[in-house]
Amino acid sequence: MKKLLSLFLVTVMILSLTACGKSKDTANTDTATNNTQTKESTAKATPAESGDAGKNAAAADKSVITVTFRDDGQGENSSLWKWLETAYESFDKKDSVELNIAPITASEGDYFAKIALSLQSEETAPDLVAEDTFQLATDVEAGYLTPLDDYLKNYADWSDGSYYESLKEGVTAADNKVYGVPYNTDTRGLWYNKEIFKQAGLPQEWEPKNWEDVLWACQTMKEKVPDVVPFWCNSAVATGEATSMQTYEMLLYGTGERLLDESTGKWIISSQGILDSLTFLENIYKNDFGPPLSKVLNGQASNTSAREYLPLGKLAISLDGSWITGNYLETGASPWPEYSEVLGFAPMPTQKGGGTTITLAGGWAWSIPSKSGNKDITMEFIEHLMDPDLYVDAVIAMGSIGTRADIVDNEKYASLPFIQTATEFLEGASFRPKDSKYSAVSTHIQTMVESVVSGTSPADAMATYGVDVTRTVGEENVISK
Repeated sequence: MKKLLSLFLVTVMILSLTACGKSKDTANTDTATNNTQTKESTAKATPAESGDAGKNAAAADKSVITVTFRDDGQGENSSLWKWLETAYESFDKKDSVELNIAPITASEGDYFAKIALSLQSEETAPDLVAEDTFQLATDVEAGYLTPLDDYLKNYADWSDGSYYESLKEGVTAADNKVYGVPYNTDTRGLWYNKEIFKQAGLPQEWEPKNWEDVLWACQTMKEKVPDVVPFWCNSAVATGEATSMQTYEMLLYGTGERLLDESTGKWIISSQGILDSLTFLENIYKNDFGPPLSKVLNGQASNTSAREYLPLGKLAISLDGSWITGNYLETGASPWPEYSEVLGFAPMPTQKGGGTTITLAGGWAWSIPSKSGNKDITMEFIEHLMDPDLYVDAVIAMGSIGTRADIVDNEKYASLPFIQTATEFLEGASFRPKDSKYSAVSTHIQTMVESVVSGTSPADAMATYGVDVTRTVGEENVISK
């Protein structure tokens, strides 16, 4: 009996050890599989069904194009996602290619940092990435992007006048090589609600002559229509480049100054123009012309103003970009059929006026990371994405100005409300510095702006900005005016 019991216990131990060993091996296999799938999973992957080994083998042989862009919260309903899916369905290489749509959900301020991390490794780098053109010089210097010149030689549209020549500059780096195909551009100005203006006794065709006109309109709104926010502009670190470019630089450039001194190429860290720009923002918030700080100091502030406050009649004036109308289309994030009648789009005046206005232009481009393993087929997919038949619908959905000159006569595009006005602004547009240090300086701009709207004096905020920029670019590369 004892022998039988001993034999039974030994058998149980052996079986237990075998099971544990198998469980451990399976776990390791699953982990390895998951790591592989993280790189190779596809949005269009066909699941294994009915033991169809032939289909699975065919799918395994396909190339994978992983595409990364910033998801602002709409997910599969975003215009970029829909554009990519539509293009894939009509791609002539679809049978040999899988498309992995892998957006980064992040605030605008965090997107660039997360992209930089992903581009450093072959395991995490996508094959196709949406690059804000201001970031391109920095990513090129870091070695993250592939020069496209050899590909573009065989892309007839690139050299036959189909693209605006001026916009090619934004994707050309200091080495005179091209690192992206621009897919949208934009201008900035003052969106205003005509119905609210009428209630306040202000003209419904509004063209402020200088900053004082803007502040006077805000004061009038506060007195006559107290339930609405008079003015909104991106003012936080969380809204990233939107704070730097379409708020601070729209103001700074309106003073006649720039970020870089033209004669020396050095960064300006102290000047009257900086103080005046910050003082304008101080006036907005000290006089309660702006929204509550709880609405401003978060990464969704841009969406809140464009998708909620403007359509609901809670905001009179918004300093923002030409693209926001994409939200109001039937397929947009905040459908608003009456937007073209209710809204006006006025040029932003310079500080002193005199008949001059200011706008900054930017845009996004499709770039191929240097660590992509599928560069050839990815370039073919870019060309397909930019095919006019696909591109027109995409750029309309984005509410953007097209980068292809050959779509200006397209009936659907030309009939888009405000597109003519926004394009006219482009004629006198200014641009951000094409300097690899700009992205770092931009983060200091955001900190400076947020500190002022939170109560720091313009002089103190400028002093801190000077210290921060000097630390970043070196004392030999800064100047005070």
